[in-house]
Amino acid sequence: MSISITSPVTELLQQQNIAYSVIEIPLTEDKKPVRNLEELLTKQGINPQSVVRSVLFKTASDQYVLLAVAGGGRADWAVLRQHLNERKCRMAEFDEVQAATGYVVGAVPPIALPEAVKILVDNSVKDYTTVVIGSGVLGYALSLNSVDLLKLFGDADQGTFTGA
Repeated sequence: MSISITSPVTELLQQQNIAYSVIEIPLTEDKKPVRNLEELLTKQGINPQSVVRSVLFKTASDQYVLLAVAGGGRADWAVLRQHLNERKCRMAEFDEVQAATGYVVGAVPPIALPEAVKILVDNSVKDYTTVVIGSGVLGYALSLNSVDLLKLFGDADQGTFTGA
């Protein structure tokens, strides 16, 4: 049985004729995604490292920047500050995430975001044939071809924004 969800993300994918599949992520009783997403994906034959995390941060000049990063890499703050020509960057706070992106923490996709959010794409996204992204709906993720995802990023800045 295939699961169907609708969000700005699935609408964008359908508009662009990009194939994707929906992955259900069981929520805990307090409506938080399971912590063992890796285990869940592994059981479904999906490489857990292929999850593209959407890391939102805020710069000193009050700009929201979303870093799309796969493979569990951590943002390299010095590289980010230099790339953005900002003195300071910090992780966005819980309520800022929803205000800036329109999505709740745990469901934030790296695409279908408000214009005001600048997107940076880490080169790690290219390391996987199939990637898993936030669907915009808590409790579900989407799996799609990384080449298709990279096309959707359009002219977003791409580079190495992670450190060891």
